[in-house]
Amino acid sequence: MTVLKTSLRNFFAHKGRMALSAIAVLLSVAFVSGTLVFTDTMNTTFDKLFQATASDVTVAAKGSSDSGETTDRTGRPPVMPASVVGEVRGARGVAKAEGTVFSTSVTVIDAKKDKLSPSSGAPTIVGSWNGNDARTMKITKGAAPQGPDQVMVDQDTADKHHLELGDDIGMISVVGTHHARVSGIAAFKVTNPGAAIFYLDTKTAQQTLVGRTGVYTNVNVTAAKGVTDDQLKKNVTAALGHAYKVQTAKEVADANQKSVESFLNVMKYAMLGFAGIAFLVGIFLIINTFSMLVAQRTREIGLMRAIGSSRKQVNRSVLIEALLLGVIGSVFGVGAGVGIAVGLMKLMGKMGMHLSTDDLTVAWTTPAVGLLLGVVVTVLAAYLPARRAGKVSPMAALRDAGAPADAKAGTVRAVIGLLLTAAGGFSLYVAATADKAKAGSGWLGLGVVATLIGFVVIGPLLAAGLVRILGAIMLRMFGPVGRMAERNALRNPRRTGATGAALMIGLALVACLSVVGSSMVASATDQLDKTVGTDFIIQADNGQRVVPQAVRLIKDTPGLARVTEYRPTLADYTTPDGQTLKDTDITAADPTYATDLRKKTVAGNLKDAYLPDSMSVHEKFAKAHGIHLGSKITVAFKEGATAHLTVRAITSSDDVIDQGAKYTSIATLAKYVPAAKMPLDELVFATAQDGQQAAAYKALKSALHDDYPQLTVRDQTDYKKALKDQIGQLLNMIYGLLALAIIVAVLGVVNTLALSVVERTREIGLMRAIGLSRRQLRRMIRLESVVIAVFGALLGLGLGMGWGATAQKLLALQGLKILQIPWPTIITVFIASAFVGLFAALIPAFRAGRMNVLNAIATD
Repeated sequence: MTVLKTSLRNFFAHKGRMALSAIAVLLSVAFVSGTLVFTDTMNTTFDKLFQATASDVTVAAKGSSDSGETTDRTGRPPVMPASVVGEVRGARGVAKAEGTVFSTSVTVIDAKKDKLSPSSGAPTIVGSWNGNDARTMKITKGAAPQGPDQVMVDQDTADKHHLELGDDIGMISVVGTHHARVSGIAAFKVTNPGAAIFYLDTKTAQQTLVGRTGVYTNVNVTAAKGVTDDQLKKNVTAALGHAYKVQTAKEVADANQKSVESFLNVMKYAMLGFAGIAFLVGIFLIINTFSMLVAQRTREIGLMRAIGSSRKQVNRSVLIEALLLGVIGSVFGVGAGVGIAVGLMKLMGKMGMHLSTDDLTVAWTTPAVGLLLGVVVTVLAAYLPARRAGKVSPMAALRDAGAPADAKAGTVRAVIGLLLTAAGGFSLYVAATADKAKAGSGWLGLGVVATLIGFVVIGPLLAAGLVRILGAIMLRMFGPVGRMAERNALRNPRRTGATGAALMIGLALVACLSVVGSSMVASATDQLDKTVGTDFIIQADNGQRVVPQAVRLIKDTPGLARVTEYRPTLADYTTPDGQTLKDTDITAADPTYATDLRKKTVAGNLKDAYLPDSMSVHEKFAKAHGIHLGSKITVAFKEGATAHLTVRAITSSDDVIDQGAKYTSIATLAKYVPAAKMPLDELVFATAQDGQQAAAYKALKSALHDDYPQLTVRDQTDYKKALKDQIGQLLNMIYGLLALAIIVAVLGVVNTLALSVVERTREIGLMRAIGLSRRQLRRMIRLESVVIAVFGALLGLGLGMGWGATAQKLLALQGLKILQIPWPTIITVFIASAFVGLFAALIPAFRAGRMNVLNAIATD
């Protein structure tokens, strides 16, 4: 009980010093809790949606996916004849059966040709209004569609795009463009996470999406009273046989949820990873806080030992303070986590994904995990300072405050740190020289961890050397004040090293990702310049196929020298070694594609792959299956006949664009696949006549804008920009998440300086007494902070660039061969770190400047 009372008294006596450490725990726990609440809420939202919208049993065409409709390579949804509805109605236990048709491969535009698709990546769905939808949606304005000129829109889409009754809407599918006017607006009775939904009457939906009536994509089946979904599924399957896909409401909901979970899990674990980084940085802050508190209380602890306190009691006292810190920080962190989750929901709402706070889900595991993590991490971080406190002897009560440095421990630490760093460096070298990316990635991960830990361990050794160099460059110009700032930073290298290491971790990751991102863009751009011999790439950004009418329009555009069609599809292969490979890719293209994409060949000529009954394979595939020029591969085309194709070319696997592609001609594909089943173009390439590039570019955009606004025309400059923007957006998101770790590191610098000012209270009073002005004192503390921050930045940026350069060597094995160091980003981060140090010192410097000189001198 005495130990507990002592711990409580000490904790509340130093509550100001503990505050920043508590904030670090709070932020880290809040990020973990917020992530869990946010992802649990998204799961709840989707669960409710899928359960509400699924009928008791759903019958779908055999080609549809488990999670819903999948448009095939002809651009149409898989369908079944309307007669299936009658067969289903005849099954036992069926109360109602209704055929529906819908598709997600549709572009919807308003009267100004602007797309009405969600910006969040959620699907655009066009389908027939049916009884199942009437059960889950409420018409808030107008009426349901009743003719070919009417369409009903969901409430969220109408609000976002300011749609009103009577507005014209165009729906572009593979069949063509269908125009209708808004007849009604309907709102979901459960939360719609962001899909844009448009309803037509059944006959119009069939004509618009499939091009003919008398077919459905789904049959929604309602069970009679007392009939379970499983029993109904058995009865329907018995009536239909196994020609169609029959699923219960639970199976449909589970399949849909599974497809969503793959995305949610990536988001969840990525965010938890960044929370872990913040925790790691927080550990340094907590270690520093308790180390400094123990050092400042050396005489006090010595007195406790002199009057009978055992080592275990002193140790336990410090750990109890850490436990209190962890509990308080974690409790507030869990509460703040709920706020972060709500903030993320609002942010997703602005991006187009609507999540209602009514579905906010806080599982019991969330506060449990948050509290456990916060408390365990805090207590573990405080263990070493607590152990050091237990070693304070009773004789320390007779000495000045401040624990003597353990030279032996420092030497052991330096040796261990150097060994770890050397091991990490060797691992990075092995990764950089690896022949295979998979093997190299393991060495890279080991090297990153080992070098990171090594730099943390040898931080005091590095601080002793680097701070002197930085002092000579940055601080000497400030005269005696600069020299005092340098000596203060060198006074306790262990503390300086730990403070700098906290900042180092976040900046190392920033530097590494910057190098990787810049190298990827530079390599891909270089590949485009070297291999792409066409001027324009035409495609739909939502994955829609390019319809033949659009291809004809492209070919009729003036100023073009050639147009190349590109149609990836699937087939079953039987290779010369006797293996059968299911659902293997094969790309059918015009012979001009050999000119449009200058791929290297290791054998043969790529142009020969476009001869009748010919194909090409890539080098790795050829080696794996014993294929050489002249080999025959049996290719069973999906929805077509079986061909025996001769290998006329073997392409290099050492490329980026179309890596691993196998080519044949569209003419060969057409020979074995019926016209009705021929896949549509995924891309179309166009090359302008010499000197006509600008005019052809403008003509293409103009020709496609009115009738095919779903298609985007890009020249090589546009394509490079799009690639750079995609990688840039990803990096910006990662930098935003890393900002949490950097904020915690800044708190560490603030806390270190604040405690350092308290520790040097008497010294500051003496300096003020002999003539140091308040302004000079504040400048000294600010300079000390800046040099610590710059020290951490140098370590972090150097380490990160090393990681990034090694990662690029592995990317080179995938064809991304250019290493590019983004010096503007690196220099900006380095300069920003100095401002971070300046900002972190503002409050400690202000407090130091306000000290009463006489009281400071009298401080014991």
